[in-house]
Amino acid sequence: MSMRETTYGRVGETERADFRAGPVDGESAERLAANGLDYRRLAVDSDEYVGWLQSVARGFQDGERTAEQIAASRERSGYRRLTGVFDPESPMDAPVATIASWLGELTVPGEAMIPSCAISAVTVAPTHRRKGVARAMLEGELRAAHAAGVPMAMLTVSESPLYGRYGFAPAAAGASWRIETKRAGWIGPQPAGRIDFISRERVRELMPALHERVRHRRAGEIDVPHSHWDGFAGTNPAAEKTAEKRAVQYTDADGDVRGAAVYAVRENHDDFTKATVSVHYLLAETDDAYAALWRFLLELDLVAEVHAGELSVDEPLLWMIADQRAAKVSVRDHQYVRILDVVAALETRRYGGPGALVLDVSDPLGIAAGRYLLEVDESGAGRVRALGGEVAEGVTVMLGVAELSATYLGGVSLATLAAAGRVTVAGAGDGASDPLTIATRVLGWHTAPRLSIWY
Repeated sequence: MSMRETTYGRVGETERADFRAGPVDGESAERLAANGLDYRRLAVDSDEYVGWLQSVARGFQDGERTAEQIAASRERSGYRRLTGVFDPESPMDAPVATIASWLGELTVPGEAMIPSCAISAVTVAPTHRRKGVARAMLEGELRAAHAAGVPMAMLTVSESPLYGRYGFAPAAAGASWRIETKRAGWIGPQPAGRIDFISRERVRELMPALHERVRHRRAGEIDVPHSHWDGFAGTNPAAEKTAEKRAVQYTDADGDVRGAAVYAVRENHDDFTKATVSVHYLLAETDDAYAALWRFLLELDLVAEVHAGELSVDEPLLWMIADQRAAKVSVRDHQYVRILDVVAALETRRYGGPGALVLDVSDPLGIAAGRYLLEVDESGAGRVRALGGEVAEGVTVMLGVAELSATYLGGVSLATLAAAGRVTVAGAGDGASDPLTIATRVLGWHTAPRLSIWY
């Protein structure tokens, strides 16, 4: 079943299975074959999976996987579509390049969800670089997703400069925090309810359900593959340092669990009052759960600093501590997205204000290129149609698919992109606002997007 034949929103197991089983892109296969390379999918239960996984580990500078780690990974990788590039002349029975993907759900402005091709495990062996292998794989995966009717693609990256050429753009930034606990001083709420220690197995049970209840609230979040929860909770038997992880839950005054956190403590052997806490994951369904969990972490005994990553750029925590300078916050690109179907993508999200925009979109792969009319009503709902050569009234925005993708989650202002020379806005204003102001208001959103994981 093509995604074009379904209702956008929740993704069913049939669609996920069909995407996993879909063919590799013929154009990329031909291009790689011309260089003597074989481009093919492989099954997670096949003998080829061992070599594929070892190639991924090598690509990310990790050690060779043990038999136990291979078994644990195989058990947890059934949701992924696995592809490799093989060199018949290689002395090793392993691919020289890898890529994995799966069909997930991306939350967009307005608490809606859109099917999206999540891409991961992109590696190319140093022996086969600068031969067009990465380009063939990434373009191939995007064309395969588009052919399957998937309207979006998304990824988190190790090397940020690589993906703009394929139409991806950073659309949700991630913040890393280092908090001096003694200096911070808690001035936030002190909710009723209680914090209790729980086992890693118990937090593994709690987190998927909690995440399902909250992920629709923040643009940029995705449905987390179930195997990822073992990593957060420390319940993967093949993972390292799992015994360091501790877990707590927050139960509200009615006795319902509304939040959980997993953290680890690193002792300071020079001064035992200055340990460091690393927050591996914190999930809060309510404001009370959020406040109670952060207060617990910041007030732990014998702790000098609390470190946390993949936070939002507008965390309420900053306004819950007496000295904001106690928090050292660094921000960098995190969630990248790439629009494959302009009409489906733009009709799924909500917008910051009413207006009509003519979007003149260029695309290096030709997938999303075209002219589109976006009409947004007073409720923030948008309607989109392809224009072709038709003339339409409205502010005209000329931009690439990467720039349109950057604005998609509402975290990047069109005015910022215009000032950077990345977009051009033309047309008449409405008497109260100029064209750029109108376009920026329409494509904007009132909350910053966030993605709380790496994938």
